[in-house]
Amino acid sequence: MLERIPEDKKQERVNSLNDWKLEDEKFIVKRYRFKDFLKGVEFVNAVAEYSEDIQHHPFISIDYKMVTMKLTSWSAKGLTELDIECAHKYDELYKSMS
Repeated sequence: MLERIPEDKKQERVNSLNDWKLEDEKFIVKRYRFKDFLKGVEFVNAVAEYSEDIQHHPFISIDYKMVTMKLTSWSAKGLTELDIECAHKYDELYKSMS
């Protein structure tokens, strides 16, 4: 079972990420912008493959050239280190595509 990041460490962990924001004290959220719609879809497909491999899935929203990722760990009822790791991985995927 995943352990939730303690409240007193949560903002510090989120601050270690690049442009991710804490939302409702239990989610981290980031928006990625792409040159065109299909590049955003390609990114979402890469995130989906990775997420399926590790069995940890984000909320994903595609709004034309903007993709929004939202992470939390339902089993822990909040943020875990797995969410932080996924955020880093999504940033790596984005960087490799841009």
